[in-house]
Amino acid sequence: MGWVVDGRCLYWTVRQYWERYHLPVMVTENGMAADDKVSADGACHDGERIAFLDEFLSNLKRAADEGIPVLGYQHWSIMDNFEWNEGYTPRFGLIHIDYETQKRTLKDSAQHYAEIIRTNGEQL
Repeated sequence: MGWVVDGRCLYWTVRQYWERYHLPVMVTENGMAADDKVSADGACHDGERIAFLDEFLSNLKRAADEGIPVLGYQHWSIMDNFEWNEGYTPRFGLIHIDYETQKRTLKDSAQHYAEIIRTNGEQL
């Protein structure tokens, strides 16, 4: 979509809010658009989103490790959906939706994110 994708912005945004308001931080929407497709093997390999998650969550972990109270993180979005400005073309979700059949396919990033959650970010 032509947006800048740089995980450092999450660290500096969280830090700025903490320094200004001294309130715990909850990231309520963070994600990226990609052109995800289901491969011939039936899986949706979205390495770009995995790299995104690792970069952004590592920067969020950096803020938490520095003592900033981070309450949580919500990835945008759980499923591919309609994007108001671009329609159904960009895909934001951790679950691929075939819009014709409504079939749902967990993307590789969904499994990666589940492991990050399960380990509370130990591998970041």
